[in-house]
Amino acid sequence: MKKILNDPETVVTDSLRGLAAAHGDLLRVEYEPTYVVRADAPERTRGVAVISGGGSGHEPLHTGFVGHGMLHAAVPGPVFTSPTPDAVQAAISATTGSPGGLLLVKNYTGDVLNFETAAELASADGLDVRTVVIDDDVAVSDSTFTAGRRGVGGTVLLEKIVGGASERGDTLDDVEAVARKVVDRVRSVGVALTAPTVPHVGEPSFELGPDEIEFGIGIHGEPGRERIPMENAETLVDRMVSAVATDLPLSGGDDVLLFTNSMGGTPPLETYLAHGIAERKLADRGVSVTRRLVGPYITSLEMQGLSITVLRLDRELADLWDAPVTTPALRWGA
Repeated sequence: MKKILNDPETVVTDSLRGLAAAHGDLLRVEYEPTYVVRADAPERTRGVAVISGGGSGHEPLHTGFVGHGMLHAAVPGPVFTSPTPDAVQAAISATTGSPGGLLLVKNYTGDVLNFETAAELASADGLDVRTVVIDDDVAVSDSTFTAGRRGVGGTVLLEKIVGGASERGDTLDDVEAVARKVVDRVRSVGVALTAPTVPHVGEPSFELGPDEIEFGIGIHGEPGRERIPMENAETLVDRMVSAVATDLPLSGGDDVLLFTNSMGGTPPLETYLAHGIAERKLADRGVSVTRRLVGPYITSLEMQGLSITVLRLDRELADLWDAPVTTPALRWGA
């Protein structure tokens, strides 16, 4: 194993110290328990607090999305491991006031249990805190890592759009409704060419032959829909777009946001190549790509692979996507 680290047991803390050093104008990191909040937190009366989190190793998700127009707080767990309820509760306490809070949770058993436990504890303290679970992965209906579909690339879009709804002053009911609309309208699928190596394990999570691809991989390296022979980009991306478009489903005349994501080890050369193919495949179906995101925004350590996420837009979702955002990983607008 070759990785740039000191001690595998402290890699998350060490990384967070670097994040805080680089982006102290936007966020700060609290320890024992560990969570990341906006630099100006607490903002207890200015709007609905939007909080997310999960296992580390998927950066910039979630910690890189803390800032104006997106998350108020993110709670990182150990690599590929859920954060504990006390850390989530601490993030809630640091950000949530009378307008309430919304927890955005990927559909993994540990994440759902620990975030819902924290929400219940916050409710006992008199706070109105609700939970929305995202399950956008079309590859599986169940796995050993989650009950039901997994939460994957759509999480990035959910956090941006819900953050925009909070920023414009929506009530908790309205912010929650926007979140559930996104969950209903977003689908994703991923593929892996190589496996990630978790630092404290020291060896790849699974093995792939030199001519094999895992189609429908999860963001922790969980098994996908099937293991297939290596395909050229045109054929592989067509397979991915078809899986998403069929499940959503998409029809001619739809406007969509297309998110083509590197899983960490795929270079921009290949990521943009795949994105161009995906745009053409959607156009062939009469679908208009009117918003786009390309790059490594929800990764799986150094895994070589891609995911494709499609969000069916309406005017409200498009406007919230376009709204200004200032975080370490996403920045546009005023």
